[in-house]
Amino acid sequence: MASEESFGVLVHHRGSIKTKTRSGVKFTDKDPLCIVVKPTTSYDDLVRSVLMKLGLEGAKRDTVKYDCFTIGSDEDLQVMFLCRRQFPEVRGSNRNATTEAVAAGSSSRPAVASSSVPVYEPAVEPVASPSFAVDLNDGVGDVVGSVDILPNALQGVPPVGVGDGVLGDVEEDDVEPDMIEDDSGDEVGATEPALVVGGSSSGTQQYPPHFSSLDLDAMRQEGVSGHSVGFGARDAEGTAGLTEFQVGQQFQDKDEALLSVKTYSIRRRVQYKVVESDHRRYVGKCSEFGNGCTWLIRLSLWKRKGIWEVKQYNGPHTCLATSISSDHRSLDYHVISAFVMPMVRADASVSIKVLLNATAAHFGFRPTYRRVWMAKQKAIALVYGDWDESYNELPRWVLGVQLTMPGTVAILRTSPVRVSGQVDESQAFFHRLFWTFPPLIQAFLHCKPLVSIDGTHLYGKYGGTLLIAIAQDGNSNILPVAFALVEGENAESWSFFLSHLRQHVTPQPGLLVISDRHNGIKAALEAPDGGWLPPSAYRAFCIRHVAANFSLTFKGKDARRLLVNAAYAKTEVEFDYWFDILRSEDPAMCEWANRIDYSLWTQHRDEGRRFGHMTTNISECVNSILKGVRNLPVCSLVKATYGRLAELFVRKGREAEAQMGTGQQFSQYLVKCIEANLKNSRCFTVTLYDRDNSEFTVAETTPTGSFSLGTYRVSLASQTCDCGYFQALHFPCQHALACCAYSRVTWSSYVHSVYQISSVFRVYQMGFTPPIPEGFWPPYDGPTVIPDPAKRR
Repeated sequence: MASEESFGVLVHHRGSIKTKTRSGVKFTDKDPLCIVVKPTTSYDDLVRSVLMKLGLEGAKRDTVKYDCFTIGSDEDLQVMFLCRRQFPEVRGSNRNATTEAVAAGSSSRPAVASSSVPVYEPAVEPVASPSFAVDLNDGVGDVVGSVDILPNALQGVPPVGVGDGVLGDVEEDDVEPDMIEDDSGDEVGATEPALVVGGSSSGTQQYPPHFSSLDLDAMRQEGVSGHSVGFGARDAEGTAGLTEFQVGQQFQDKDEALLSVKTYSIRRRVQYKVVESDHRRYVGKCSEFGNGCTWLIRLSLWKRKGIWEVKQYNGPHTCLATSISSDHRSLDYHVISAFVMPMVRADASVSIKVLLNATAAHFGFRPTYRRVWMAKQKAIALVYGDWDESYNELPRWVLGVQLTMPGTVAILRTSPVRVSGQVDESQAFFHRLFWTFPPLIQAFLHCKPLVSIDGTHLYGKYGGTLLIAIAQDGNSNILPVAFALVEGENAESWSFFLSHLRQHVTPQPGLLVISDRHNGIKAALEAPDGGWLPPSAYRAFCIRHVAANFSLTFKGKDARRLLVNAAYAKTEVEFDYWFDILRSEDPAMCEWANRIDYSLWTQHRDEGRRFGHMTTNISECVNSILKGVRNLPVCSLVKATYGRLAELFVRKGREAEAQMGTGQQFSQYLVKCIEANLKNSRCFTVTLYDRDNSEFTVAETTPTGSFSLGTYRVSLASQTCDCGYFQALHFPCQHALACCAYSRVTWSSYVHSVYQISSVFRVYQMGFTPPIPEGFWPPYDGPTVIPDPAKRR
């Protein structure tokens, strides 16, 4: 049994590293040391043995293994950073450190040690809650997802470069095509190696730890002891005799054995064919068997122990690759799934291009886009639950979350399944789901009286659209307040979402809705019984979408910028200034813009309802809070919204409470804006026009922006100024501050209550309840909910 319990390790301690075209990195050391280790050998024991062999015990050592990788594109850089996150201990390459321990052959499972071919196994750590990486650093400073209107916006002109920054297309993490091209090389029907006991949707799902928490270090997870880390264990390149299979070598199951054979074939750059494969045996032969090569492997199930064992092995290959190809038949999506598992686990939104380049760099072959896409979907299913079963888990989630937090609104709609023209009562297609939580409903009462709505595509196995309603507190923090999963953006789906949004979350009168110009939104908002018609609610267009439509007809960034500057103008005088310049460029441009009602796209006609928000960027910024959810099975997606928002409420609630504890009266956002305005207000000349200290004129001794009237009328009583900022943003502009200083009155009484720190705290005052374990959810006895096969991507 000694041979089964130990294996050899090569130690390269001199020579150099060469990069070979076909097999990557190779050590040219002709006299490597060899030591024997056992599965019980600890890391310190291994290092001590290596140093003793070298006579360097006690010397400083470098235990980091480096590889060569060519950086030739932006995606390559992303691969490099993903490698860096997988190995946080790496600081830099030392070209002189060539001492390296390379496992000559072992299984990555310590309990089933083998002595020839290394088996790759992803490091999938069972933990307690659902997950993916999140990025909360898109805002200004430490404000989560903030959208600031700062000094430039306070000078009376649109922010510099607004035509570029605001109007640029949204950069998606991974905009995947709806249709994935066929790939005849995929073995879709082949046995899938179940490399990990992954998620099911049965209530015992284990998720990565950063699913329900905003963990910025989630990408830096270390592997489990005894498992391969990062991109998996590599074999010893160029050591042919030590990387072969051996009779008696054991594997925990057939899937592990199959993956090992495929990995061996890829590493050797040879092809093999399956002669026999069933639940008891597996036989493979070289594709050139009988033509000069005798390579054969036969594995069978050892029933008593439930393990698979190599019964016959003729190796190594005696053939050579007869053709040069950029792909390999054995590099199917099952093998790729095992390889990309750590990356997908760390960040479910990692793009297919990044995974494809990482796979090509590791294996030396470049698979197709579709194959990598399928591999990613399989990896996600193993971590987050089966794609199809996830739909059937939704009804129980609805019951469970309503039991966890009474007052939760979760409305599930299904459509009938017809078999041979008859309705199948035992099954139903998933159609739509709307949901929101009590803390979100209470939070909106203390947010700005506007809501931004937007939709984003799902990128998983099944298509669909996630609709989101976003609010914003007085500290410019974005906050999603309602969600819906629908089949796509159309009049019926938007009506479903907006009707429940109005009924359950936003019943306040006079509300403003900011959206794009989608016809489905228009139809839903204009429905007579929808509750969204004036004066109950008002609509405004996102200027980014208006400008994008404008650019389809009129080319050139200058014209587009002029249109945006006109839209941002807070007074009619300033609007006319920019519009006249636009007319001088091309009168047809103004005619195009005049076909849209000014109240829908210009700020000077919105009567202060926008609070300075001209785009739906606050909706798109929600990706910084819910990053990655579009890549998950549907039930994991909805669970993620609960966990992420629970953490957001804790963090933002604590911040507001701490600011209140220090005696602050207003939000940090407002304080920053007031400080910027005060700097300019000191050089103004103020003239009083009534004895009640309410009507003034303010003369600018030095213009504060590219557009200036020179003299402005200010009314503290009506809270207006000719610059437009006082009434648009609902706090004193620089001219109003000058008047307050002249009259010796405090400016704080002219600030909208939404900017008070007490209001910000009330947004997050109601917390979330720890979720009830899924085993205690109420039973569901309705029809089985299944995905619509027409939605499969």
